[in-house]
Amino acid sequence: MRRYWIESEQKNENEVRFDGEQFHHIFDVCRQEVGSKFEVLLPGEAYLVEVLEIGKRSARANIIEQRVIEPLPRPYVNLALCVPRFNVLESILEKAVEMGVHEIQLLSSDFSFIKKSEKISPNKWERWEKIIRSSTQQSGRGDLMELKTPITLDNFVQSLTQKPSSMCLFGYEGSTPLSVKEFFQKNSGKVEEAWILVGAEGGFSHAEVDKLKTSGVGPVTLGPQILRVETACLALTSVLKYEMGLMRGKL
Repeated sequence: MRRYWIESEQKNENEVRFDGEQFHHIFDVCRQEVGSKFEVLLPGEAYLVEVLEIGKRSARANIIEQRVIEPLPRPYVNLALCVPRFNVLESILEKAVEMGVHEIQLLSSDFSFIKKSEKISPNKWERWEKIIRSSTQQSGRGDLMELKTPITLDNFVQSLTQKPSSMCLFGYEGSTPLSVKEFFQKNSGKVEEAWILVGAEGGFSHAEVDKLKTSGVGPVTLGPQILRVETACLALTSVLKYEMGLMRGKL
């Protein structure tokens, strides 16, 4: 079944209205018709609707039933990502939504693709928000993953010192004794949120690695192979969520 994310003002007690670009996408691109049934999503809620009327530029649908979408399980898993090339970032956004990443904090680092947030145009932000929304619709998730503007790696590490219940690890191809499982077992007490730190193409500089270790951010290994940025994000998220017991289905 198709799903579409809507804004709260589109819904009244019994109906949902569509217009603008969303109208074009649902009724011209996806070819929904009068009588078609699909779900619309709002934070924490999904509504099954049936199309009642399609005009030239707007449409309306009747709400048939409502269901609650379970929130992301805690502790949240967040991704701190040194900005890679933009096409790589777009792939990561899509998969991070599907994997249940709560938020992504973009970072500038020695090897990041951009060093200042001003280098990212408004059009790029708009495109990335559309990717997040599209992946949310596809996966049936009940919230929109937050994508935060870049801060420096130093500022991010400093912010962790103000969050004693946060755990942070980073994938590192150098010599490191711990797997993700071992790191989690060592740091699993009273964790309210977990951060996965991933470098851009080229990883982290030696100076950055030394600083991260000194700050208590733990390096972990994902095996002998050097992983691409997007692969590292997916692998670290999957392994950590499994070890934290966050990939169980509903009982």
